[in-house]
Amino acid sequence: MSLINIGQLELKTVFHGTPGSPVILLIQGLGTPLTRWPTALIEQLGAAGFRVIAFDNRDIGLSTRMDVLGLPDIHQMMNMRSFASPFPGMLSALSALPVSIPYTLVDMAADAVGLLDALGIDAAHIVGASLGGMIAQLVATHYPERCLSLTSIMSSSGNPLLPPPTPAALHALFAPLPGARDEDSLIEDSIWRQKVLMSPEYPTPDEELRAMFTAEYRRGGFHPTGIIRQLSALLTAGDRRMQLMTIRVPTVVLHGAADPLINVACGRDTAAVIPNAEFRAIDGMGHDFPNALAGEFASAILSAAGRR
Repeated sequence: MSLINIGQLELKTVFHGTPGSPVILLIQGLGTPLTRWPTALIEQLGAAGFRVIAFDNRDIGLSTRMDVLGLPDIHQMMNMRSFASPFPGMLSALSALPVSIPYTLVDMAADAVGLLDALGIDAAHIVGASLGGMIAQLVATHYPERCLSLTSIMSSSGNPLLPPPTPAALHALFAPLPGARDEDSLIEDSIWRQKVLMSPEYPTPDEELRAMFTAEYRRGGFHPTGIIRQLSALLTAGDRRMQLMTIRVPTVVLHGAADPLINVACGRDTAAVIPNAEFRAIDGMGHDFPNALAGEFASAILSAAGRR
């Protein structure tokens, strides 16, 4: 595990597989560290002959914290558009409003490309999940020469007409943090939020969730301001469909049919606007990475990479 300097930032990065092999770059989602990628998934990609690189996005885990940029007014953003409207639609509407944000998803896509630059990698197979899927899409549209294939997992195109999250999922995303900020309280808070989002047919046992969130807490500490800044980038991301239409690399879009946060229709829409994209829906999958589905994730990524 290394800290890789990319200008004003340092990105915590891990490497798996043989140096010199074709590279798969994994990009995680909102407030999610690189450690959330299933070990079994990484092992399967490595066994298929790929060099797998994962990193903590800016403002999460052990990468640079952007506190110098201050905090956006999330409440102002929320008040500009009612949650009675579809969540993806709110993202599109907010993108046209005069709100001040510390950085954008385009900036985060530039981070991923900057990491490739720093490592001397000309191009890679780009994989992103949730917010990371949006970032991966922007790598493919803004830096097409750096993207060999695209795998967009449980993400969206930003189409304003797509269905919203369930009320329970919205509550899990935006509910206030617990009053007590000790380790046990924060871990229990993370567990209940995750249980709202996780796959109904592939539930992760409580003890595994507790071990995962304990390890995350002790690895990267507690940094809610970073999540707020990432959220502001998400809330102003806008509709990417016109950009997605320009993608020419092999693309697989993978989505859980039971995703309560980003409805499966969002994945279908993403695949519909990317030329020749393959869409895969997994019954019983929510908005998480069940170990039991590691093979499904690997199959989607390897399908996109193999078509290259």
